Amino acid sequence: MKLKTIFKTGALAAASVLLLAACSSGSKSSKESVTLATVGTTNPFSYEKDGKLTGYDIEVAKAVFKGTDKYKVKYQKTEWTSIFSGLDSDKYQIGANNISYTKERANKYLYSNPTASNPLVLVVPKDSDIKSYDDIAGHSTQVVQGNTTVSMLQDFNKKQSKANQVELNFTSEDIAHQIRNVSDGKYDFKIFEKISAETIIKDQGLNNLKVIELPSEQKPYVYFIFAQGQEDLQKFVNKRIKKLYNDGTLEKISQKYLGGSYLPDKKDIK
Repeated sequence: MKLKTIFKTGALAAASVLLLAACSSGSKSSKESVTLATVGTTNPFSYEKDGKLTGYDIEVAKAVFKGTDKYKVKYQKTEWTSIFSGLDSDKYQIGANNISYTKERANKYLYSNPTASNPLVLVVPKDSDIKSYDDIAGHSTQVVQGNTTVSMLQDFNKKQSKANQVELNFTSEDIAHQIRNVSDGKYDFKIFEKISAETIIKDQGLNNLKVIELPSEQKPYVYFIFAQGQEDLQKFVNKRIKKLYNDGTLEKISQKYLGGSYLPDKKDIK
């Protein structure tokens, strides 16, 4: 009887251990895997330092997901166009790379609350005859397929005679190379977001360049975007962004990585 009791007690203890292990294993695997795609060459929003991705977008994402027991996030460096094709195929669930709003994107992807304000500017040599957006007629620039400036400049060209159209040169070079090309006189101007353009000009000592802010009907905000079907993820991120805005965390990250306060208007944080 004693031996039988011992066997029963041992079996019960073993079963309890297995049950605890199973519960523990289940809790570890219960986190939903999420991959955030970024280019990683758009300083100060997304870049590599000591072999690791960092920058405003990356640090905001880390703050958003800090301490969550719901999501496990992987940060993946990729090409600009691959962010969108990856979202389409569900290879990636989030895109983050100084991404602005367009109607075309909004028809395909879900947008987060805005995380920063970053107006478009013209980057030109200081001695350029380009003083405003209208002056770009007949000049040359580089563009990246899928970037918002492509459709913007194509619309501009539709209103020009053939001789006055902007020469669009498609490239896969990163933004730092494109701005250097303007400095070297290879192209006449570059349209890009203010914060990144000014950071590159300062960091690379391109003292012969200046920026001219462009008027815009839309608020020049920066967002995360999500694949279709990721409404729960979108709601989670939006809730965390609002919290980070209200508790001052976004302001601290902006000051550190953007060099100033570049937050969106509070009324636009839903």
